[in-house]
Amino acid sequence: MSFEELGLSEDILKAIEECGYTEPTPIQAQAIPHVLMMRDLVGLAQTGTGKTAGFTLPMIEVLAGGRAKARMPRSLILEPTRELAAQVAENFDTYGKYSNLSKALLTGGTSLDEQIKKLDRGVDVLIATPGRLLDLFERGRILLTDIKILVIDEADRMLDMGFIPDIEKIVSLLPPMRQTLLFSATMPPEIKRLTTQFLNNPREVSVAAPASTAENVEQFLVWTHPKKKYDELESIIKSEDVKNAFIFCNRKKDIGGLATWLGKKGYNAKPLHGDMAQSARTQTLDDFKNDKITLLVCSDVAARGLDIKGMSHVFNFDVPMNPDDYVHRIGRTGRAGMDGRAWTLATKEEDKYIRQIEKRIKSSIPVFDGSKKTQHTTKDKHTTKDKKEPVTKSPVTKNKVQHVAEDKKQPHKKENPGKPQTEKPKKQDDRKRSDGGEFVTGFGEEVPPFFKGK
Repeated sequence: MSFEELGLSEDILKAIEECGYTEPTPIQAQAIPHVLMMRDLVGLAQTGTGKTAGFTLPMIEVLAGGRAKARMPRSLILEPTRELAAQVAENFDTYGKYSNLSKALLTGGTSLDEQIKKLDRGVDVLIATPGRLLDLFERGRILLTDIKILVIDEADRMLDMGFIPDIEKIVSLLPPMRQTLLFSATMPPEIKRLTTQFLNNPREVSVAAPASTAENVEQFLVWTHPKKKYDELESIIKSEDVKNAFIFCNRKKDIGGLATWLGKKGYNAKPLHGDMAQSARTQTLDDFKNDKITLLVCSDVAARGLDIKGMSHVFNFDVPMNPDDYVHRIGRTGRAGMDGRAWTLATKEEDKYIRQIEKRIKSSIPVFDGSKKTQHTTKDKHTTKDKKEPVTKSPVTKNKVQHVAEDKKQPHKKENPGKPQTEKPKKQDDRKRSDGGEFVTGFGEEVPPFFKGK
């Protein structure tokens, strides 16, 4: 199928051709016709499948014939993060370059006055994060009564970030007669409930099984010790031809420290997390896209859905606790048919998360032992390198092992209740009490009064 067969206008087709695209991706081929027919839609697609164009292209087509009023946008796209919102805005700039549609980007950390000016002029497309949108609405700077198309993007990430109450409030402010499009990589029960609540007889399209990994991403698992993670990561980076890479950490507080350590080792590494000022985050992403930064140390929230062309590697410095996050992380590489490599550093304590991931992706992650790649399941537990450290190294485990060994060597004898056991006399305590008296065996310093008189 070609883009021409989807029913898009000549201006949009021209913009697509200039981008070098000739055929739609599966999610685009399935979603665009439904959106053009103004039907509600639920789109299930893993990251990197082109779903953003799946709704921006037909939205440009549908909105082309109208004009927005002051402070009354005609369409609303909700995104969980500033970076994703900015990326969607770039899509409208790219594909709508020959259309006269206006847009506004409402995100935290940017100039509020400039955003208000755009809203006052009227915008056809409003791209926003939930918090900033509600802030402007409560200030009376925006009206949502003319919304004709609502897009809830990355719905499962919205759920993870606690935005569902905000979304429910926003939807209650919209006109009931509208088209609603919901896109998500997974469909947990809470998101399924939202589709019933917000959408009217929606069409469902799905490409690839949720939480499946791309075949062109080669995966590696390295078992290591927490104190050796830094050195292990550097060793892998040295051995790999890393063009650019995301390095994922589970905890925000670890991101800056790891980026600083890599910088001291001579690597061009920078952090990316939610506590950074928006201007700094934007500049860091731009530098990364322009190859001024090689290694971007980040969290799941900061990097979710970002489309960086030609990324060669992804490193999981920490094993994600949610198996879906593993899929999204390694999906940053191997995009657009290119090959990619994903490395995961795991400790013994993270073994349960590895098991969950392998259960979700329905395959084991090949274990790398430092010299050759071997296929193991997590039942093999660890590599030879890891087995050099005995399991009894943990104090709790060591005690348990010792008790078992002693029980085997000296099995307990059954006591005979009819025969008294001979006991060795206890050694008399020759310490002196604070009052000059002697200790009485079996009591502490508090000696019963009836003993003191003897």
